[in-house]
Amino acid sequence: MNIIVCIKQVPGTSKVEVDPVTGVLKRDGIDSKMNPYDLYALETALKLREEKGGKVSVISMGPPQAMAVIKEAYMMGADEGTLISDRKFGGADVLATSYTLSQGVRKMGDADIIICGKQTTDGDTAQVGPEMAEYLGIPHVANVRKIVELREASIVVEMDMPDTVEVAEVQYPCLITVEKNIFEPRLPSYRKKLSTKDREINILSLKDLEDQDEKKYGLNGSPTQVERIFPPEVNNDRETWTGSSEEITHKLIGKLKALKFI
Repeated sequence: MNIIVCIKQVPGTSKVEVDPVTGVLKRDGIDSKMNPYDLYALETALKLREEKGGKVSVISMGPPQAMAVIKEAYMMGADEGTLISDRKFGGADVLATSYTLSQGVRKMGDADIIICGKQTTDGDTAQVGPEMAEYLGIPHVANVRKIVELREASIVVEMDMPDTVEVAEVQYPCLITVEKNIFEPRLPSYRKKLSTKDREINILSLKDLEDQDEKKYGLNGSPTQVERIFPPEVNNDRETWTGSSEEITHKLIGKLKALKFI
C-alpha cells in the first residue's frame, strides 16, 4: 500500500508579524513546528502500514526550512519525503496551495491513500484536503474519526458529522482528512533520528511540475486576497461591584443594555 501524508510547518507562536503589502504571514526567523493535526494524519498512515505493509511518504509545501518537519516525520517512521519549494509559490491561498500540492502528489507517483490533517492551525480553513482530491479527480472523505476496515480495494471509515456519525466505504485511490485523536501520535525516535539523518529529501520547484503555468501558483493563482490582518485588541478593563444580589442584578442588566448585548 502506497500512502502519502500531507504535512505542514506552522508557526509555533501566536506572535507572528504580517507583511503589510501582501497580507501574508512572515515566517522567516520564527519558531515553527509540525501542524498538530498532521501528527494524527501521519500516525494514521503508520498504523495502516503496520496492518497492510507498504510505504509512507510525506509531502510538504514551504520554504527550505520546512525540511525540518519532514525530518521529524522520518524520526516518527516515514519512509520518504518531498518538499515543494519555490518563491513563485509564496502567498498562495487555499486554492493555489491545493493545486500545488496536487501537482506534487502527481510527481510522486500513484498513491492508494492520501491522508491530511483536518486543518492547519495557521489557516483553519479545512479546505486544502478536499480541494486536492478534486484536482486529482479522486474520491475523498473529510472528518474521519475512525478507520473501520481496510479492504482489498477500499477503505471503510467513520465520519464525525455535525449531528451524526456516518460510515462510508471509499474506493482506492482516495483522500481522507482525519480528526484529532483518531490515534495517539507516537513520539519521534532518537534511534530513527540517527539512522535517517542523511536520508534524502526530494525538492520540487515549479520547473519540476507537470503544469508550469505561473498563473496557477502563489499569489498569481490565488483568487482570494487578504485585505487586512491585525492582532486582536487586548482589553483588560474591569469593574468591581458591591451591594445586594438585587442591586448587582440591576447593575448587570443596565450594563448589558448599555453595551447593546440585550
